[in-house]
Amino acid sequence: MIKNYWNKGKKQKTITVITVLVLLIALFVLRDDYQPALLFLRKFVFIILLSAIVLFFGLRKFRKSTSTGSRLGILAFLIIFFGVLYALGWHFKMYDYMKTYNVFNHLNRVEINELPLTQNERIQPLRNVFSMANESVGETKDVSLPHLVRIGDENKWTMAIQPTEKYVWQGMTDNTEEVFAVSSTTPFPRFSSENRIPVTFSIGESLKFSRNTYNAVVQRFNFFHLFMMEPSDTYYMKNDTGQWVEVVSLIKWKGFLFPYPTFGGVMVIENGAHDFNDYIERILIGKGTYINPEKMKDYPFLIGQNTLAEKVSRLQAESLKFLGGFSDPLPWNMETAVKIPNLPDDQNQQPFVTDFDFSDTNTGAYSGLYHWFGLEPVGNERTSLTYSVFIPADGSNTFYYYDHASKKQGYAGVSAMPLKVIESRKEFDWSVNKPVEFRPYIKDIAGRKRLFFLGTISAIREGSDNFDGSATPDLALIDSEYRDVVWIDVKHPSQWDKTVYDQLNEAWRSSEKIGYYFAEETKKIDAVKQSVDSILAIPQVDKKTQEIEKLQRQIDSLKAI
Repeated sequence: MIKNYWNKGKKQKTITVITVLVLLIALFVLRDDYQPALLFLRKFVFIILLSAIVLFFGLRKFRKSTSTGSRLGILAFLIIFFGVLYALGWHFKMYDYMKTYNVFNHLNRVEINELPLTQNERIQPLRNVFSMANESVGETKDVSLPHLVRIGDENKWTMAIQPTEKYVWQGMTDNTEEVFAVSSTTPFPRFSSENRIPVTFSIGESLKFSRNTYNAVVQRFNFFHLFMMEPSDTYYMKNDTGQWVEVVSLIKWKGFLFPYPTFGGVMVIENGAHDFNDYIERILIGKGTYINPEKMKDYPFLIGQNTLAEKVSRLQAESLKFLGGFSDPLPWNMETAVKIPNLPDDQNQQPFVTDFDFSDTNTGAYSGLYHWFGLEPVGNERTSLTYSVFIPADGSNTFYYYDHASKKQGYAGVSAMPLKVIESRKEFDWSVNKPVEFRPYIKDIAGRKRLFFLGTISAIREGSDNFDGSATPDLALIDSEYRDVVWIDVKHPSQWDKTVYDQLNEAWRSSEKIGYYFAEETKKIDAVKQSVDSILAIPQVDKKTQEIEKLQRQIDSLKAI
């Protein structure tokens, strides 16, 4: 048809050439729009090829068959085949089962025999920070979802103050011009002054068209990346020169039979206002500098940083259910199968990004930010802590896990924590107060490492879906082994371990036959008291003694004469 149209004349040839050029330009410029379709083909390439082959030969056989019975048999076979394929693959989720098994087989798993300590404890949960940040911006601004990142030597919540998505015009014309960076270790996060950094990004999560982060990153992909890479979480941090940058975590799909997601590196987008040259670059080749996982070690600001997509880390943690073998997670086994517990009242599910100190574990792991998971048995009525999982937040190819079950520790898991907290404070109105985000708190107290869960009480208005952040939230530490709840003073983190010991030391001493601890504090108080007494004390002398000494001196003087 095209050949006949081409041969009709010069006008038709001109129209054909122009049409082809327009289609090629559109195919190149609009690749961010059709890239999800290419990615879909990559994710389900085996299923698509299998279905196409069966359908091709089935229809071919159908057309060649002359008898009605044979044709009906072929149609019945095709219906049964695709029905079984749908039932197994999607209804019973066997496709996800095989994908997760592929993840498990390609993990660099390392079992550790000693828990790392936690450090730089973050006080506020993510949703509280998000709520307080939104209270500090105007009607035409939105705040991006906070992420915990390392800025210098501190852990901070960072988020962009970006044009709101409610008003399309702002997303087309405005830039992202400010970034929040608030400390994660303070109970009083300030969303003003030095924590509100003026920095301009012409690429943003809420911006439109080529200035949208997703579109700009996809446009930067090469031909092969279009079939195997997808942008994920967006982080805001400082690079090695101290400049604020936008770091987009990338997911790379590997495998043929059942492709699975892995960490694919990052795309780093520098700050700066856009101009005409910037516009041409975005349209044609996108924005950002691609850094693959192997080269991230050459960028110090990315080492030990939080850049791993949570979609990847969740699947890696879930794959630990295959430790007992391929068939163990099936319904008739499940002896060692585990799950990631999801709490219905918690708006931020695992993983919880936590700062761990691995210096005394002899594992070679770095000390810094990790994605932590507390895995529990599959059954809803089982809430014991089976595995603690530590996945390096910078995407390093290592997976650390601690097996609580095989050590028969009998620790309570995250799912058991809300009821423990509610039971300890019956006077609270728990319909509008929710215990949330139980992250690990591991400290060396009274002679050994002890695992607690640090939970925050967040308030929520009736009829609202968002938590209301509090500058001074109520905090509770729950001993995972003894199940006791210790309410701690959020304003004095240095006293938390002493508060825990004061409440639980008698139980520990009676159960574990340990000695007394924190005695050095009493000694220090006594030393200070003695020092103060020695300065303020005035010596007292008896008056009779003074008179005797006076007479003695007179007698001595007479004898001398």
